[in-house]
Amino acid sequence: MAVTRRLTSSRSIARQRRAERADRARRYSQPMSGTPMWRAAAGLTNLVVVLGVVLFGSAGTIRFIEGWVFLGLFAGASLAITIYLARNDPALLARRTHAGPLAEKERSQKVIQAVAGVSFLSTIMVPALDRRFGWSHEPLALVVVGDALILVGFLIVFLVFRQNTYTSSVIEVASEQRVIESGPYAIVRHPMYAGALVLLVGIPMALGSLVGLAALPPLAAVIVWRLLDEERFLVERLPGYTAYRAKSRYRLIPQIW
Repeated sequence: MAVTRRLTSSRSIARQRRAERADRARRYSQPMSGTPMWRAAAGLTNLVVVLGVVLFGSAGTIRFIEGWVFLGLFAGASLAITIYLARNDPALLARRTHAGPLAEKERSQKVIQAVAGVSFLSTIMVPALDRRFGWSHEPLALVVVGDALILVGFLIVFLVFRQNTYTSSVIEVASEQRVIESGPYAIVRHPMYAGALVLLVGIPMALGSLVGLAALPPLAAVIVWRLLDEERFLVERLPGYTAYRAKSRYRLIPQIW
């Protein structure tokens, strides 16, 4: 009987392993473009290429060390977050890949996203033009500070993703969504925008441009515009958000606003 049980157990394990291999084969035989991971990877690749063209095209040279370091940090941090989400929260990764003005459902957000895209590229283009024409000369120490701010900004965004699986790229409320009040959401109501703001401040500094900081106010204004419009939407659509807004005083910057 013991021998029979062992044989039955061995056959069961073998069947399970064959089923697992078959399942892996089915998953890997699907088109790459059909999975959130590969869609996100393709989107990130396109973004990095566009940033590289804007950066080095505006600078008029590829001999731009600060530019290469920035591009490496941006791509590396984005890829690390993408891999984490693919392994731990593919639903959120799928939400993040559906982005851009055309993906927005609210007309106001379509306009905001379009303006935000142009404003973001200006934070790359102006420092690159500064590199080309020598408008300002930033100390190396501030370049390092800029690189650090980029990493801190990405870290804040990562903590937000880990805390809230509903941080979609578009303004929407899922049927099962609830208000998140813990983690970074206990500090400010919009921690992802706070992290993005830290990252954006770091970009011109990382690219060695003091003049590039002049491109930040318009983009900060767009972030505030989106934030306020999003709050209006959430008050109307997300149960419990009004109470959370009364409890958490600060929107973007602790102790300030």
